[in-house]
Amino acid sequence: MRRIGASVIERVTQACVCASMLLAPVAATQAATEEDPWEAVNRPIFRFNDTLDTYALKPLAKGYDAVTPQFLEDGIHNMFRNLGDVTNLANNVLQLKPHAAGVDTARLIVNTTFGLAGFFDVGTKMGLQRSDEDFGQTLGYWGVPSGPYVVIPLLGPSTVRDGIAKYPDTFTRPYRYVDHVPNRNSAFALDVVDTRASLLPAEKLIQGDKYIFLRNAYLQNREFKVRDGEVEDDF
Repeated sequence: MRRIGASVIERVTQACVCASMLLAPVAATQAATEEDPWEAVNRPIFRFNDTLDTYALKPLAKGYDAVTPQFLEDGIHNMFRNLGDVTNLANNVLQLKPHAAGVDTARLIVNTTFGLAGFFDVGTKMGLQRSDEDFGQTLGYWGVPSGPYVVIPLLGPSTVRDGIAKYPDTFTRPYRYVDHVPNRNSAFALDVVDTRASLLPAEKLIQGDKYIFLRNAYLQNREFKVRDGEVEDDF
């Protein structure tokens, strides 16, 4: 059975969008007009992203999922998650969470060395659970409101706060520091396709208006993360 990966975010055509569905109620299809005052603009952008995903990224992800042996696909996915632990570590430090930051550090050391650059997730097997943090959550932790819901071209669902926060997070990701353009682009493309492939099973959760479902799922998931699991039922 193919795995369902985590988030973010957060890549071309917002493959991470589907990750938010995992924590949202299946019935989350009601309007959220207060959070989405720009729906008239967001919907056309959503249709553009969805069309691009349907005819470009999704077929690539299906092909990758079909031809890649499961152990290799899992290993590649683990390696990208290992790189993502740098972002988790940085944001746990900014949120003054020393225990979580310590776990992130231990995961990076263990997985990078004994896990062969992260190909094997040794840390999780040792009880070192992975965080899922980004700068948008850090801003939320310190009380910065999310602002209205927005759909960003190519990147998908976000909010004003989370959209702005995407840029600082790029400083903790490896692509910024790879000077060899072909290698950088190849690694980035593989990351995007692998992330999208890991989210294929999550699409079965979508019900009703796809735009509304994904919007509400995203907003609930972001609230869940910012509050570290303590979420009020506002939808």
